Amino acid sequence: MSTVTTRSVCPFDCPDTCGLLVGVVDGRAIKVSGDPLHPVTRGLLCPKMLHYERSVHSPRRLTVPLLRSGAKGAGEFRPITWDEAIERICSRWKDLAARHGGESILPYSYAGTMGLVQRNSGHPFFHKLGASRLERTICSPAKDAGWKSLMGDTPAIDPAAIGQSDMVILWGINAVATSIHAMRDAMEARKRGARLWAIDTYRTPTCEAADEAFIVRPGGDGALALGMMHVIVREGLADQAFIDANVLGFDDFTAKILPDCTPERMSPLCGLSPETIERLAREYARAGSPFIRLGSGLTRYANGAMTVRTISCLPALTGAWQRPGGGLLAGTSTGSAFPVHKVTREDFIDKPTRLVSMNQLGAALTELDSPRVMGLYVYHSNPASIAPDQNAVISGLLRDDLFTVVHERFMTDTARYADIVLPATSSLEHPDLYRCYGGYHAQRCDAAIPAIGEAKSNWDVFCLLAEGMGWDEPFFRQSAEELIRQLIDFDTPWRDVATTERLRRGEPVMLTPPENQGRVWLTPSGKIEILNQREQEPLPRLLPTHAEGDGFPLRLQPAVTPQALNSSFYEQEELRRRQRCMELLMNPADAARRGLSSGDAVTVFNRLGQVGFTLDVTERVPPGTVVTEGVWWSEFIADGRGVNALTSQRLTDGGRGSTLYDVAVEVRACTVLKTT
Repeated sequence: MSTVTTRSVCPFDCPDTCGLLVGVVDGRAIKVSGDPLHPVTRGLLCPKMLHYERSVHSPRRLTVPLLRSGAKGAGEFRPITWDEAIERICSRWKDLAARHGGESILPYSYAGTMGLVQRNSGHPFFHKLGASRLERTICSPAKDAGWKSLMGDTPAIDPAAIGQSDMVILWGINAVATSIHAMRDAMEARKRGARLWAIDTYRTPTCEAADEAFIVRPGGDGALALGMMHVIVREGLADQAFIDANVLGFDDFTAKILPDCTPERMSPLCGLSPETIERLAREYARAGSPFIRLGSGLTRYANGAMTVRTISCLPALTGAWQRPGGGLLAGTSTGSAFPVHKVTREDFIDKPTRLVSMNQLGAALTELDSPRVMGLYVYHSNPASIAPDQNAVISGLLRDDLFTVVHERFMTDTARYADIVLPATSSLEHPDLYRCYGGYHAQRCDAAIPAIGEAKSNWDVFCLLAEGMGWDEPFFRQSAEELIRQLIDFDTPWRDVATTERLRRGEPVMLTPPENQGRVWLTPSGKIEILNQREQEPLPRLLPTHAEGDGFPLRLQPAVTPQALNSSFYEQEELRRRQRCMELLMNPADAARRGLSSGDAVTVFNRLGQVGFTLDVTERVPPGTVVTEGVWWSEFIADGRGVNALTSQRLTDGGRGSTLYDVAVEVRACTVLKTT
């Protein structure tokens, strides 16, 4: 039987939004490869997606609705029909809304799919229901807040500008794991003569590929930037002409903040020697077109927004913005390229309802009152694994009076606590429209294969639930294809007629930001605002991390791995095998001090909980820092608790983001661990 090849898009939470080619035989995906004609990703795929068909057709896929038959968390269910599932859910929600109000029901979702329709299709339903609203800020809102405080609505530099740079700095981004095309582009710039630096909290594969790597203390990136700027100003390396024409608040900054930020004072805070800080400052300032690519990990501290704001001052002081290839990329924003409000339908909100932070789900389920959360609906997310303070989250999920519904592809940790589990489609089984947040491309795609078993897409399920609630609302009688057409059939300066037609056909297209990229400062003053009186902190300065006051000696970094994405892809055995087990990386000096060796079973603990790991003693990690990569499913963990049993529900200084990397712990020996 012949193979039919269909274009598709990687749906996962990654800045690259790769174009895919899906080989299909008799309704089954047999091969997934990169699309070589994609203008940005050019056929390159990460290890996770190289065999995406193994996830799509995994024997672990959920194929029918399930009703809990055992204790919560036991993962014991019996099959039911879709009709019964919808009737049970709607009947329970009607009762909860009548007795406790709509706010007693809470949706929980994030970025399990990045498609504009499927990701957002729950919003209109829960708006109409009058449910509590979820503040979806677990990833990097502090980065956005930090950028905006300095640069306002100024659009990001084109990522392709890296090709014109003579110095590339990958700062707080393990691009090998999280943005392989940024890594490819950085390596191509290096081949053309650009110097490549990596700045991170331990030696990642990205660090190994760089010309030089600089390992900083967790949460100390802002101190490094301040120390560099002290040297730049002290030695007359700032571009005064550019500053006079384009920057607001330089004199205040240099008079009130920078004098105290000497390399000697910043050294213990950032973990680099004064001499290294001085050298970095001089070489950065003397580069012709230095390009900084910022990651998200450095924002997940109490000072995350301030860190981004501070680092973003560097190209303003040196005038790097005025030279091709110079500047800083935190991320791109294409939100105005499509009228997403046609999907989210904020007009369905009858009156404002309370906002619940997804970073504080544990508190919402165990402490929130007036009304108490009595119903939880989870879709394309796995909060029992990925949400901070895992013990508090699980304590809430164990409540007998909490009615939990989970719409998922696999029996995840969260699904095990559900009362009803609904089978979800993969991205190859439904249509959607995707836009990138690490570049300026977009693509729509149709379903490449039929739904597996009785799986249904997010949109289809919310339409069934709307019908079950008895709503006579035409919006919920549309198809996903109709919503996609509404998003595309929209006049916008982001694309011309020819580009729109290619988008309709499913081709990857480049979007063009309507503003003059990075050359017009879209701030209230019309300048880069180092001084911003609208902020609680008018000037960039040092802010502490949470961990500094927690009383434990080691800083834990819950890092990324090329073999997984948060808790996604653990259904693939080969990818799990490459990770070996849930490991803790520790410096030899710290291990010797505790009498520990590689292969030892250890317990990592703080005031929130304790977690078992297998120890890997390595020079990749500096003294005082320990690292674990990936977010493992509980079935592969000896004690059923993952790294987020150690992370807190505290929020960042701006954007109300998570502080998942702002963790203080201690480590001791323990009994032998399961290493499945």
